[in-house]
Amino acid sequence: MATWDLEKTRAHIMICNGASCLRKHGEEVTIAIRKVLKEQALDDYIHTTRTRCNGRCKDASTVIVYPEGTWYQNILPEDAEKLVNAINRGEQLKEKVSHTFRGSGFDRYNDAPIGILKSEKAQKSPS
Repeated sequence: MATWDLEKTRAHIMICNGASCLRKHGEEVTIAIRKVLKEQALDDYIHTTRTRCNGRCKDASTVIVYPEGTWYQNILPEDAEKLVNAINRGEQLKEKVSHTFRGSGFDRYNDAPIGILKSEKAQKSPS
């Protein structure tokens, strides 16, 4: 196993590979983003992590970018180059943004589903 040197890292892309996202091309999105990063020699500057479910299944395939805290929805493999280019410029791929962190919570965009609070789900679940 490798231990990456993250000193030059400017962005971290988390790519959901939970069940819903996998059904909506999550694996292919992961491969496409990593391919673009390699082709553009950005591996040292933009780090990727394949995750399990991020809890936004209706947004599948979901991609999250930090440090700015932008959540993307409905990402397809063909979006990889535009997404990576936007991230590299310090911008957002605005048409795919679902939520952006604003210090005290998230702003919702592009008619992203509202969803339910975790506490509401816990109240509905049998003990």
